[in-house]
Amino acid sequence: MSSTQMKLIILLMSIASIGLLGFQYYWVRNALRINEERFEQMVYQSMANTVAQLEKGETSDIFLSYLATDTLLQQSLFQRIEPIVVQVRQRPANPRRPSIRDSLLQQQIPQVSQRFRRLIEARGIDVSVLNDLDNFFTNLTPEVASSMFTPDEMEILLQERERQLQYLSQAEGSFRSRYGFFSPDIIEEYNIPRDALEKIRNANIKIELMNRAWEEMLEGQRDILSRVDTGVVRKLLQNNLKERGIVQDFDLGVLSDEGQIIPITQTDFPEKLLSEGVQARLFPGDILGKENFLMVHFPDKNAFILRQIWLPVLSSLFFIGIVIFCFVYAIKVIIRQKNLSDIKNDFINNMTHEFKTPIATVSLAVEALQDPDLMNQEAFRKRYISVIKDENKRLGSQVEKVLQAATLDKKEFKLKLEEINLEEILEGARRQFELQVENKGGEITFESELGYPLIRADAFHLSHIFNNLLDNANKYCKEKPVIRIKAWEEGEHAFISIQDNGIGMNKDAQRKIFDKFYRVPTGNLHDVKGFGLGLSYVKTMLEAHKGEISVQSEPGKGSIFTIKLPKNL
Repeated sequence: MSSTQMKLIILLMSIASIGLLGFQYYWVRNALRINEERFEQMVYQSMANTVAQLEKGETSDIFLSYLATDTLLQQSLFQRIEPIVVQVRQRPANPRRPSIRDSLLQQQIPQVSQRFRRLIEARGIDVSVLNDLDNFFTNLTPEVASSMFTPDEMEILLQERERQLQYLSQAEGSFRSRYGFFSPDIIEEYNIPRDALEKIRNANIKIELMNRAWEEMLEGQRDILSRVDTGVVRKLLQNNLKERGIVQDFDLGVLSDEGQIIPITQTDFPEKLLSEGVQARLFPGDILGKENFLMVHFPDKNAFILRQIWLPVLSSLFFIGIVIFCFVYAIKVIIRQKNLSDIKNDFINNMTHEFKTPIATVSLAVEALQDPDLMNQEAFRKRYISVIKDENKRLGSQVEKVLQAATLDKKEFKLKLEEINLEEILEGARRQFELQVENKGGEITFESELGYPLIRADAFHLSHIFNNLLDNANKYCKEKPVIRIKAWEEGEHAFISIQDNGIGMNKDAQRKIFDKFYRVPTGNLHDVKGFGLGLSYVKTMLEAHKGEISVQSEPGKGSIFTIKLPKNL
């Protein structure tokens, strides 16, 4: 896969992932908005029901307060007022002539009773109306009378009216007898039921009750706290919210018509009731009432809304996480495969160069041995045979390295653990490379601070580990190599450091140098031979010994490889 194709795939997968994330973000935000609107709607409904119940309860309290104090009202309130039936009967008159007896029986204008006079004076009415009672009773309509007099006083008025009507009837008969006017042939008789007065009194009681109730309901100008019980308000709202599935702590308060916030529940931030709370007007049915508002604020509203949609949101996030993980993993695989492809190409190039030189040398030596002029020269013949033998050994060594790498991958090796002297192993390695280093004008030293140099390890593999590190320190030094070997111990572990003044490496190379076939890039130059298997072998063998290796390096300043080995494996 080319670099352009890989970049295109990564770009398309990135666009798809970003689009998916954007869509999920839009969906979650829209779900939160819908649930928030639904929550506020349920709160509005709960507050409206609470206000309605408060208003209804206040009207009921007015009627019940009157019922509790008036026993007569309790008896008559729920009784039906029956209509007053007045029976009118007409009968023929028996005319007779006037006689002296009629004149003798004629009565004077009756005087008003003392009870009636005291009643008129108590109501502040001018007593001069007593001179014209007929006009007084004519203007006194039932509506006016019920508003001025009690039911007992109405009974006194009716008795006085009957006396007045009786006097007028007698006076009219006497007048007609004296002046020749006789009674008509037909006389109408009115029969009024005995319970008519009781019915009128019950009607007046109910009218008075309604008047008082209206007066109470028109008293909306009173202070709001005198009209509501804060405990009842909180309980009503809590029940209404619970019916709609909202079981959440809330702050409750009242906003008076003067703009003052009156908290009902304990709250640390009363101003949030006004800025973030939901409001509903109290007693909206008042005709002349003040504008007071009930306010409620939910401190944990967002948490409640999130709980309503946590399952789909978490599911969405979970699947998005899976998609992103697969995307990242796929990108890493693509990049790893690209790197492996590059490493493979480098390995093939290096192997070609490593094999090409000995093959070419062997070919030249064979051709020289086949030359008839040189066949009889024993010195030249032995020399070319030696060259062929060395190059053949070199080829075998290179092949052995490749096979060894395959063996390390499959873990098909077994350590031969024994007690060895670490100082002797390091000193032997130093001597092996001393001549090569000195030929380049450099030096190699070994410093030991080991108190007890014996450890359990595989001597063969441990020697190869040090040889690989020293070989790299020598090969990657462009000038006179200076190599320092140091050994010390800390507790149950032995430490070995190998420091050089070579070309060094950057941070990226330090992370990859222990990978199989990896070599620090040098462009098209192949001045340093190898397959990139040495450090991979070192790390694998150290892990088999339960050891560790680390590197510190800077470009142009050399490298320090530090090995940590347990003394008792």
